[in-house]
This record gives sequence, structure tokens and C-alpha cells, in this order.
Amino acid sequence: MAPPVRRTTARRSLENALRRFGFVHVAGVDEVGRGCLAGPVTAGAVILHPDRHIVGLADSKMLSAATRSRLFDEITRKAVAWVTVSADPAEIDRINIHQASLRAMQRAVLALSPLPDAVLVDWFRIPELPMAQRGVVGGDRRSAAIAAASIVAKVTRDRLMESLHTTDPRYGFDRHKGYATVDHLAAVAKFGYSVQHRRSFRPPTLFDTIA
Repeated sequence: MAPPVRRTTARRSLENALRRFGFVHVAGVDEVGRGCLAGPVTAGAVILHPDRHIVGLADSKMLSAATRSRLFDEITRKAVAWVTVSADPAEIDRINIHQASLRAMQRAVLALSPLPDAVLVDWFRIPELPMAQRGVVGGDRRSAAIAAASIVAKVTRDRLMESLHTTDPRYGFDRHKGYATVDHLAAVAKFGYSVQHRRSFRPPTLFDTIA
């Protein structure tokens, strides 16, 4: 029997260190949906309240859908501020997925009220931000604020993909959320790309997926 997967709970050590240096509003930023064939890339930005502890914050990919939904409700209720921003497939095709991700994260940070005076970002540095920032390797596992941002971004995007499924159920967006699963690729082979697909992405073949 395989050992259970051990989930690492993100801590506030990085945020607390910045507060000791005088930074008051420390935001965490993350994005989801980079590797999808369809749908937007969605960025989340969250300023956690230092006195409103949220138990169980972790990398959104390590959480069940039910846990993410519960934490989403708690984050949005307890945070000082939170925002999600999406870059749609047309923008992704126009400027490429990396630039679209950075722009979505930038817009999310600048939409926060109050504006943060320091930003923690998962892996990347965001261009043209008017405040201090730090790119954190593995940030959604190391920083509670980044983990919170990953959760609000993931839940927001998943709900959007479920909504898109109701308007066009041919592709099964409610199941795979736009990722290149076998059934998604089969639907693309049958129906072609929809307006929600990223035309700059070359999908793998069904053989690539199951090999």
C-alpha cells in the first residue's frame, strides 16, 4: 500500500519578515491555467490579514476541490484584500502565454485596494510594479499569501470553465478545465477549436497523451 501524500502547509514566515522591515500590506500573487489548451490564464492576488489566521493554506494543486472551495470562502471573507484577473485566449495568442500571465498578475496587484507595499510572487518577477517584490521559488508551498492567491485563482478559473461548459458542452470543460486530457483531445479532433481555445497552442496527439 502506497504511503499517503503528505501536504505541506504554507507558512507566513516570509510575510512576517517583510513586516518586521516595515512593510504593512504584503500581497501574494500566483496564476493558474498556463498549460491549458482552452480558457484564460487567471491570476490571483491576496493580502492576508495578520490577525485572521486561516488554517490549511497550501498549494492549490495539492488540495481537493471541496477544500479549495471552503478555503476560497474563508480567504475572501478574512483577507484585507483579494482580486482575480484573467487574460483570455485572444490575449494569450496575441502576446504569448508567458507575457499574458505576467500581465494578468500585474493587473491583479494593481487592482488591490489598498495597494500592497510589498509583493511575493510564485517564481517570477512581475514587470513594471511600483512597489517592492520578491520572486519565491516554490512560493505556493512556502508563502501563505501566495498559496491563498493560488487558491482564489484556481477556484475562480474552475468556476469560469464550468460556466463555459454550460454554453458549449461539447468539450467537457467542466471535467478537465481546459487541460489536454484524452477526452478533451478527442473532442478537439471531432469538433475543432472553439472560441475558447488558444490557437497558438499545438495540442499533443492522442497517442502522445496515452503513450
